Amino acid sequence: MTRLRTRTLLGMTTEKLPDENLPARRGHIRFPDISSRAYEHPADRGALVALRAIPGFDSVLKTLSGAIGERSIRWLYLATAIRVSPRQYPRIHEILNECATTLDVQPVPELYIEQDPTPQAMAIGLDKPIIVISTGMLELVDEEGLRFIVGHEVGHVLSGHAVYRTMLVALINLAAAMEWLPIGAWSIRTIILALNEWFRKSELSCDRAGLLCSQDAAAALRVHASLAGARNPNDIDVAGFLDQAEEYETRGDVRDSVLKLLQLSGKSHPMAALRAAELQKWAAGADYGEILAGNYPRRSDDKDAPMSEEVKAAANSYKQSFTTSGDPLYKLVSKIGSVAGTAGGSAANRVRDWWRPGPSGGSDA
Repeated sequence: MTRLRTRTLLGMTTEKLPDENLPARRGHIRFPDISSRAYEHPADRGALVALRAIPGFDSVLKTLSGAIGERSIRWLYLATAIRVSPRQYPRIHEILNECATTLDVQPVPELYIEQDPTPQAMAIGLDKPIIVISTGMLELVDEEGLRFIVGHEVGHVLSGHAVYRTMLVALINLAAAMEWLPIGAWSIRTIILALNEWFRKSELSCDRAGLLCSQDAAAALRVHASLAGARNPNDIDVAGFLDQAEEYETRGDVRDSVLKLLQLSGKSHPMAALRAAELQKWAAGADYGEILAGNYPRRSDDKDAPMSEEVKAAANSYKQSFTTSGDPLYKLVSKIGSVAGTAGGSAANRVRDWWRPGPSGGSDA
């Protein structure tokens, strides 16, 4: 590749690079025509189906879409952030194009770097989503970790999540402005709670997309550990970090389970140790290996994919999580349900015995 002599300005290399899309990295597997169904967590799609069923949701979405506008978002970041290009953050531009090529996403979304010490990244927008990554995130991760982050956000774009993320941000701002109007604020908060529940599931989905782009589970684990507080990932014990997730999910009593539920209030992202464990479990499973082998749902077949199957898969996912969870509250509810089911079955048997005609059936009045 031909490069011109470079100069440095505010830490940004302004070398001139060809402006065509770059191929996926050598040695990395590409996934032509991959459908987002290949990596989406079943609970993600199930939560989105439930979200759309909330009364008034579609009306709010249409209203906000008209109020926010695509141009407003793009103009804001164009004026306040650095747009990644062959001349600005060229290495990040290469990574963006490589991730887009890996997941077969066209057109490649614009990526902006904003000045913010908080490590965060997001995909927002309506018809043409953009990706925004903070300077805090750039300082936190290494290059392979950044590839995982960028791939994660490209996954949000491919899944069509950006429109709901944009809606969530707008509603949070609107709820803050409507504190003086309790009825209106509470109706909006209902949708915010549902959006947050869905968004936590969508983060699990796009962690998988990030892994498909990086194809490096260790790099993904370093990112999650860094988000949890690891200043130097080499100073932490990987097994110990994942053990924290197991302890969180299995230890304590019912009171602790209630506290854990309360801790999720207002959170749009799953907790770092828990999402790390979830992704590592998926990376070690058969689904990830099948995708790498080229066996995955195709985008061209999406129109023929029945929604009922997605809802069914989501229900099965929640059921499996519920029945296999070590959480004391889940165990208690499961036990109560089992006892109630047994009692209900016994009562039903007695009713059938009473109703059945015969010597002991009591039907000869």
